[in-house]
Amino acid sequence: MAETTLDTLRPGEAAHVVSLELHHPLRRRLMELGFVRGARVSVLRHAPMGDPVELRIGGTELALRRTDLSAVRVRS
Repeated sequence: MAETTLDTLRPGEAAHVVSLELHHPLRRRLMELGFVRGARVSVLRHAPMGDPVELRIGGTELALRRTDLSAVRVRS
């Protein structure tokens, strides 16, 4: 099980959240959306220019910027 950041996953890949390395209101917002330790997150697709990235976590689908995803550590 390799640990990496969420921005490195490709469409169709999934992983489990390990930690959020954010120190501003986005951390709280992501936790409210389900980005908590152990949660399974799937990458659905990248926008044509590669940013943002569409994800599914729990029953929620959302799009986030790659820079924000680089602060989410995951384990496949």
